[in-house]
Amino acid sequence: MKINIYFIIYNFYSLSSNSILLAKGATYLKEIAVRVDDNDLEKAMRILKKKIQNDGLFKRLKLKKNYEKPSEYRRRKKREAQRRQRIADSKRNLRYRSY
Repeated sequence: MKINIYFIIYNFYSLSSNSILLAKGATYLKEIAVRVDDNDLEKAMRILKKKIQNDGLFKRLKLKKNYEKPSEYRRRKKREAQRRQRIADSKRNLRYRSY
């Protein structure tokens, strides 16, 4: 007997003001679905958790839990940009490294 159960999570994304499709501050839904095969709920929950982490939902929820001052927001955004740049530079250096 095979039972298929689907976990579906809808999360809202707010779009920035430079979006062409929707007006400023508009939101849209994104669906995260996981299929459960052979009553293996543990595996399905691991897959669901991984998808949610990759989607960034946990991070957004953590940031929304407390108020973030505008100066802290700018500082965090700057740190994230520096981290992304550092990672991109390290990948670029690995690509051109001679062996």
